[in-house]
Amino acid sequence: MSSESAPVTGAAPVARPKTTGLHVGDAVPGVPKVDPIIIADDVRRSFGGVNAVDVEHLEIPRHAITALIGPNGAGKTTLFNLLTGFDRPDHGTWTFDGKSLSGVPAYKVARMGLVRTFQLTKALGLLTVMENMKLGAKNQRGEKFWGSLIPALWRSQDAEFEDRAMVLLEKFKLDAKADDFAASLSGGQRKLLEMARSLMTEPTLVMLDEPMAGVNPALTQSLLDHILDLKDLGMTVLFVEHDMNMVRHIADWVIVMAEGKIVAEGDPTTVMNNPAVIDAYLGAHQELDLGVVTGRIDVVEADPTTDASASAAADAAALVDAGVAEEEVEEEEDGR
Repeated sequence: MSSESAPVTGAAPVARPKTTGLHVGDAVPGVPKVDPIIIADDVRRSFGGVNAVDVEHLEIPRHAITALIGPNGAGKTTLFNLLTGFDRPDHGTWTFDGKSLSGVPAYKVARMGLVRTFQLTKALGLLTVMENMKLGAKNQRGEKFWGSLIPALWRSQDAEFEDRAMVLLEKFKLDAKADDFAASLSGGQRKLLEMARSLMTEPTLVMLDEPMAGVNPALTQSLLDHILDLKDLGMTVLFVEHDMNMVRHIADWVIVMAEGKIVAEGDPTTVMNNPAVIDAYLGAHQELDLGVVTGRIDVVEADPTTDASASAAADAAALVDAGVAEEEVEEEEDGR
């Protein structure tokens, strides 16, 4: 892998260099990575008989920003929940930094260095911003029952956590809100608080579920810079996003999901020029049946009016006979 040094803080996201050389071989779904931090095999989760996640093999590259994209209902958030211990799969195994996470509860996953944010922020509204931040710190002596009864055991540690939290709040420009209730923050500020709080755990991998959802455009640039800063600090980032401009600007690697499956992988430029992604996800032409992309149906079984290759070979008369199209009849002019 190669990654040039980042410019000074405050530069536009497009100016930051991308990390390259992340994979081995052709960029196909499930392609091996040079240094994967997450490896998942045969992970499946169904709800009411519908496969929400059906991932045969997936590797997330270390020290890079990976975007997970796909249409609504593709299984992106469900995959997040499975990897972080918030849900259990019907089948499958996965490792984080070489350690198995199968069956590990969410709080233990966070202690191991894998943290996530949520599409709908989870800030505790009736606690102050500072109190929310201190909740994220690990190994707090005051969390143990007997230890909590003796302030001398945890007071100095609590002061250290508060100092570290204030440094992060200053970085995220929330220091002036430290004593305000979290409920008083705007949607964008809550996203910033949740990201800052996740850093209190000193994570190795940060997973962000739609970090730009509901954010005022005035805070978009700030969030982009903070995500890029995470990588500069040596962390790995995996995020779900629908904003293709954001994905193009900051992602080093892109993974595309559809119907629970991984259907494409690659660098942002390659993935966004992939006809299957353009047609099935971006909807530029809507000529490719999504079932073909995911392997649910064969090309020969696809509707010839929606599949590009089949459309080119379809016989007009056959379509008319099948009732798929109507024959165009030119009206004869009567000379008037």
